[in-house]
Order: sequence, then C-alpha cells, then structure tokens
Amino acid sequence: MTVTMKADARVAELPEVANPSQVAPKDARALSRLFFDQLAVLEEGTAEYQYARNTLIEMNMSLVRYAAARFRSRGPEEMEDIVQVGMIGLIKAIDRFEISREVEFTSFAVPYIVGEIKRFFRDTSWAVHVPRRLQEARVQLAKATEELRSRLGRTPTVTELAQLMCLSEDEVNEAMLASNGYNSASLDAAISSSEDGETALADFIGTEDTALELVEDFHALAPLIAELDERDRRIIHMRFVEERTQAEIGQHLGVSQMHVSRLLNRTLTRLREGMLTTH
Repeated sequence: MTVTMKADARVAELPEVANPSQVAPKDARALSRLFFDQLAVLEEGTAEYQYARNTLIEMNMSLVRYAAARFRSRGPEEMEDIVQVGMIGLIKAIDRFEISREVEFTSFAVPYIVGEIKRFFRDTSWAVHVPRRLQEARVQLAKATEELRSRLGRTPTVTELAQLMCLSEDEVNEAMLASNGYNSASLDAAISSSEDGETALADFIGTEDTALELVEDFHALAPLIAELDERDRRIIHMRFVEERTQAEIGQHLGVSQMHVSRLLNRTLTRLREGMLTTH
C-alpha cells in the first residue's frame, strides 16, 4: 500500500491512497476514520470531498464481498447483481455515517449492505406465478420508489410514483399488491456456511430480538428530547427519522452543512450525557 500526502492545504492531513480497493481490511478500518473526519468538514461537491468519498467506497468494498458471500448459493451470474446491489448499500452507509456515533463503520455499514441485498431479493424473487407484466412493474416500482425517496426525503405517494413511471394509479397499486409474490423456501433447506458447515434455514428462526433491549433506552431518551428547543428537535427528526443528509438539513434551515454538523454534535453530546445520568 502506497500512501502520499495531497498538496492541497484544505486536505493537508488526508493521505492519497494508491489502489484503495487493495487496502487490507485492517488498514482500511484505520484509514476510514481519518477519511470520515475529513469528510465531515469538507464541502459537498468539491473535488476533495469526492476524492475522500470515492476512496472510502473503494477501501470498504471488502464489506460488500463479505456480505454477498452469505448468498453464494445463488450462482455466479446472480452474484454479480448481488455485489452491485450491495455497493448501493455501502454508498448509503458512507453518506449517512457520522464519526460522532462512536461506533465502528463496519458495524454500521453491514446492515445497510445486507438490507439492500434483501430488498433486491424481495423485489425480484417470486414464490407464486405472477404475470410478467406485473413482475416488470414491481421492479420498476422499487426503482422509482428509491429514486423519489432520495429526491424528496420521504416515502412517495401513489400519484407521484404513477407520474414518474408513466402508469395509472391503479396500475401502481396493482404492482404494489404483486409484491406479495415473494420467494419462499423450505424450513429444512440447507444453507452452506464456511464456519459452521451446512445448516438448515430453521436454525436461524426464533433468534433473540436484540431490538427489545432498546425499549428502556427509548423511554429514557424521550423526556430528554422533549427538553430540546424546537430547532434541535427538528434537526434530530430530519437526520434520524427522515434520514436526510446534513447538506439537505442545511438547505432546509438556511445554514451551512458545517453549522448543522456542530449543532448535531452539541445536541447528541447533551443527549448522551443525559442518558448516562439517567442510567
């Protein structure tokens, strides 16, 4: 791995990585923290910002290959599609990750990647006979929904989807109903695993729901959020409920991305300290 320093004063501390996709996972974890630090202060749309973002994508491609390996039984042709879809999840994770979360990027990114792959299966796999027309409409609907959600920052309406897809609202509703034709498998179906050998699908059902452990935290967090002023609550809602980027929030509030970042850090620090006091 060859690393040199870029000359631009704005990114004086940002290394230039030769062949980012060849960086070992251990080195990628360390370098990623440095690049995320810089990404938080660089202005979106600049060459420096694009360099940092693109390098992060290439350095962390191994996460996509790791997640895609779970579905190796799908065959080489479908695996290419799975990797491409997984890359979309990686890019979303990079755009939404914040170093202030104090969590490893790998832990944050893998659920995004796997979720995108599962959404791909949901949108393209069918357990019952569905007319080709509806299958194609369902795939088109998934793409249109994702495009509008990214553009609007919310779930699109049937009318908005119909306009983008050049279909009637009845046809869009029909495509939505067609999504019930998901792929199914026997509970005894064998699943290959490099770590545990061959296991059955049923072995993965009935696992403990770790999300239930968050209930107490949510109850403790609610009064702390209620104490925030209207602007801080709005920023928290836009960032973590509507999943808008800091740049989008800044445009909405009429302030810079860096100012939004400072406000978020201040508010999250206040909430974190309040949670620690509560517990």
